[in-house]
Amino acid sequence: TIPKKSEQELKDEEMELFTKYYMEWKGGRKSGNTSYTNIPRFYYRLPAEDEVLLQKLREESRAVFLQRKSRELLDNEELQNLWFLLDKHQTSPMVGEEAMINYENFLKVGEKAGSKCKQFFTAKIFAKLLHNDPYGRISIMQFFNYVMRKVWLHQTRIGLSLYDVAGQGYLRESDLENYILELIPTLPQLDGLEKSFYSFYVCTAVRKFFFFLDPLRTGKIKIQDILACSFLDDLLEYLNLDKDHNGMLSKEELSRYGTGTLTNIFLDRVFQECLTYDGEMDYKTYLDFVLALENRKEPAALQYIFKLLDIENKGYLNVFSLNYFFRAIQEQMKIHGQEPVSFQDVKDEIFDMVKPKDPYKISLQDLINSSQGDTVTSILIDLNGFWTYENREVLVASDNDNTADVDDT
Repeated sequence: TIPKKSEQELKDEEMELFTKYYMEWKGGRKSGNTSYTNIPRFYYRLPAEDEVLLQKLREESRAVFLQRKSRELLDNEELQNLWFLLDKHQTSPMVGEEAMINYENFLKVGEKAGSKCKQFFTAKIFAKLLHNDPYGRISIMQFFNYVMRKVWLHQTRIGLSLYDVAGQGYLRESDLENYILELIPTLPQLDGLEKSFYSFYVCTAVRKFFFFLDPLRTGKIKIQDILACSFLDDLLEYLNLDKDHNGMLSKEELSRYGTGTLTNIFLDRVFQECLTYDGEMDYKTYLDFVLALENRKEPAALQYIFKLLDIENKGYLNVFSLNYFFRAIQEQMKIHGQEPVSFQDVKDEIFDMVKPKDPYKISLQDLINSSQGDTVTSILIDLNGFWTYENREVLVASDNDNTADVDDT
């Protein structure tokens, strides 16, 4: 009789057969490759704070790596040479004033442009830029702009990575401040900016990044997210907001923000909930406020405003909280000689717009899902916002009349 195999022997035999058939399927029997027996190391722990030598080694190796990556990018001379080659190999006829190139010449340029350009001269990129040309060509300018954009993104990625102290692909607030501080002198838009304004500019830029890219307030944002957003292109819009440049605002000073029609009750809530110093708001807190009010359609901005409207900290708005804020709108209407609108009518309209899951409570998610959050918040905190909503039909008709007048001329 055949002796019965133990459970361990059966498992060993099963593993042996599995390995045999798997290697045959992968072609392992022919190559005799036994590398599967040694799993390469794929995790390296970060050095501790007291491991100074290891930290220094990590910093130096990262710097060398980034320098190597930087050398792999096209410099200005190489970009000029690429443009010269593309222009030399353009394919007739032109489309208006736009030079075109077919796939055959595209590949020729790729061979002559050098190894750094090889990654751009692929069939995939050519197909991506192909737009209904009857001769199967792409625009030389569009392709060159594509290359320029890629080079710029890689340059920015490397530049940001130099400030990534932890080497984990994200920047802390201080890291981003240092990056932008050194970036300012290189921005043509800020040529001639007084150095005394640098700190305000840095603060403005950093607060905008963290307000939108770090909604959970973790204190760090991914470099990848910085590159994906458009904030690097529009950081100048807040430079003129604080006229006295002292970085501190009282409630009275903040009341002049925008059209000066924010209600006192709402401003009281701002100073109750936001960080202040001796009853005044510092520049960073002020910027969070500005960003929220100027981007009321964004979930992060609605979250900021909702917290101010939720006076009872219940996680929802009810009839009481809506009436609490709208009373201030009614008072402002009286001051301006207008007949106050009935709260009951406004309340019904708000609930009709939002359509909350609970017919008596409006949650933050209800506001976001309704896509009416910006309108609802404007009705409750800003007389001008309420007036715009209340007269929306008149404003639309006026716009149509103005359009007709232009057409007649």
